[in-house]
Amino acid sequence: MKLNSQLKSVFVQPLSSMILGMITTIVISPLALAVNGKVSLHVSEQSVQQSQKIAQFSGSDTPERSRLLQEANALYNQRDYKGAEENLRKFLKKFPKDAFGHFQLGNVLFRQSKPEAAISSYQEAIRLNSKYALAYNAIGVVYASQDRWQEAITEYRKSLEINPDYGDALTNLGQALWQTNKRDEAKATLEKALNIFKAQSRNEKVYQVQQILQQMKTLDDPSVS
Repeated sequence: MKLNSQLKSVFVQPLSSMILGMITTIVISPLALAVNGKVSLHVSEQSVQQSQKIAQFSGSDTPERSRLLQEANALYNQRDYKGAEENLRKFLKKFPKDAFGHFQLGNVLFRQSKPEAAISSYQEAIRLNSKYALAYNAIGVVYASQDRWQEAITEYRKSLEINPDYGDALTNLGQALWQTNKRDEAKATLEKALNIFKAQSRNEKVYQVQQILQQMKTLDDPSVS
């Protein structure tokens, strides 16, 4: 039976991962929500803010850079994505080689349903920083939102080559593998993500991955409650 037909009427709790944190705050760490075979991306504000802090301060910082990014993030948090985009484009005129700025712009564009433009921004972030695991993961999320599962898997794997313990990317990869009927690998990948989140005491993520694994077990064996 095709996986998409099996997923009908099944709700898989989204994992918060990827951005202006997915974006959030701009950094994205989105997870997939599988309903009727479709993917809807949801990102918790807390995980976005965490991702944002990690990415934002991974490079050099100045008072002006910090101020401009805070302004963009404030607009993002108000869901004024157009305003955040305008702010970030001004920011990038002053700091054109700022990888995080391009990453954040990608998050804002994705929130505005501009997937191709978002990918271009993420790719620019990667061009400036080849080890930008968050950006590879974000591109994977965009592909997943379009049901382009194999392309999403490729990007998640690139992210994990840089950081093998990137729990959000592992979670996203596991869900993408499930969508392509690679069930055993999907479960193993999610179990690895689960262990990483436990070690990091990220209890919300632990719960979410556990819920996804339970849904998968139910699909494999309907007798499992």
